[in-house]
Amino acid sequence: MRSGALILLAALGACADGGGVTRAGAVRVVATTGMVADLARRVGGERVEVDALMGPGVDPHLYSASPDDLARLRAADLVLYSGHGLEGKMGDVLAKLARRKPVVAVTEEVAEGRLLALPGLEGHFDPHLWFDVSLWADTPVVVAEALARADPPHAEEYRARAADYRTELRALHEETRAAIATIPAERRVLITSHDAFRYFGRAYAMEVRGLQGISTVQDAGVRDVQDLVALIAQRRIKAVFVETSVPHAALEAVQRWVREKGHVVAIGGELFSDAMGDAPPTDTYPGMVRWNVRTIVEALR
Repeated sequence: MRSGALILLAALGACADGGGVTRAGAVRVVATTGMVADLARRVGGERVEVDALMGPGVDPHLYSASPDDLARLRAADLVLYSGHGLEGKMGDVLAKLARRKPVVAVTEEVAEGRLLALPGLEGHFDPHLWFDVSLWADTPVVVAEALARADPPHAEEYRARAADYRTELRALHEETRAAIATIPAERRVLITSHDAFRYFGRAYAMEVRGLQGISTVQDAGVRDVQDLVALIAQRRIKAVFVETSVPHAALEAVQRWVREKGHVVAIGGELFSDAMGDAPPTDTYPGMVRWNVRTIVEALR
């Protein structure tokens, strides 16, 4: 364990929980990512006060908790995180905190049979579940039950909002499926900065390739770059996509090397992958999904 993590864990163990409530009795929720924070706001409504640790453009794979984050976590009544290793460097901090207060992975109720396994890592799964909207539709129920335990008098309010939001997400799933289907089948190839879109590909019938792997911790190797350049040039792929939470330089270099092979591939746009945006429409999960889908369809269709 790195020294910084040891310091954070020691500080966490030494401090008492904040407890209590704030803003006229609202439940204090700290969420890791923007997607999880948005989920808490939708299910909690005015009964919750939500604080997101990771803002727009922040890569959760690389994120390390700061002393300020530790104070915010300590003061929370409930901590929500995405799960399946997405918040890699925060894993030890979340585990330590779970001994003292409710710490809940919002994806914990998604059946294992619906998850995508990580090659060569038995028992480990791709954490980017929100790219299949039908999977993310299972998460409001988890949040509702966590809030019901934290605030029993308003349990039915949380459950009702979760049911309504689940219905909305199922409709969004069908909307996404219909939009992607307008792209000719031979053009449904989604190439991005890192391999975050596997669930999207499975759910909406797209072939997906990422320059980096599931996590951005490991850089793409020379062979990875060469293979991707060859694929784009040989199949005359029309566009590739950068991501807001991943540096653009590597994929822009791929674009230049493809041009040297006699094919011009466009940067089709910027997608929101591991973080939402900071302004409408991408500052909500449904808005982020619609932005990505529109960007993909306009570039490939």
